[in-house]
Amino acid sequence: LFTGLRRGEAEKLRWEQIDLKKKIFTITDTKNSEPLTLPLSKFIYELLVERKELSSSEFVFPGEGATGHIVETKRQVKNITKISGVKFTIHDLRRTFITIAESLDIPAYALKALLNHKISDSGDVTQGYIVITPDRLCAPMQKIANHILFTVGAKAAGKIVALG
Repeated sequence: LFTGLRRGEAEKLRWEQIDLKKKIFTITDTKNSEPLTLPLSKFIYELLVERKELSSSEFVFPGEGATGHIVETKRQVKNITKISGVKFTIHDLRRTFITIAESLDIPAYALKALLNHKISDSGDVTQGYIVITPDRLCAPMQKIANHILFTVGAKAAGKIVALG
């Protein structure tokens, strides 16, 4: 919800892909085969710092299977639905992220960059000139996180709990 990542990108995330000093993370195995480096919002940064201290896995979201990372999220989604009363799919989190971003008037090219959507050959010459760095995406990423936190009434990072 706070990153807009695709399910497969998030579940395979390794600690080595996160630079807590620079407050960025990089997804190397993406749907469009283009690496994606994004900034961490303050909220996600704080959660990852705490999670890293508790982790003994190479993966941010470890799993019990052969891959070493979480693969099936049905149990976690079911538990969250039970607690919250909100039915959702993992992909709904990505859709919600981009819907929030668009509602906050995040520029269209920043939206594409946040979601790692390829720049198309649609004849839009302008998009070929734009270089969007993780630094450029810090403010939009933080704005989205702030909106989510405000909407749910949260004031600070919560405590990490097992949902499975």
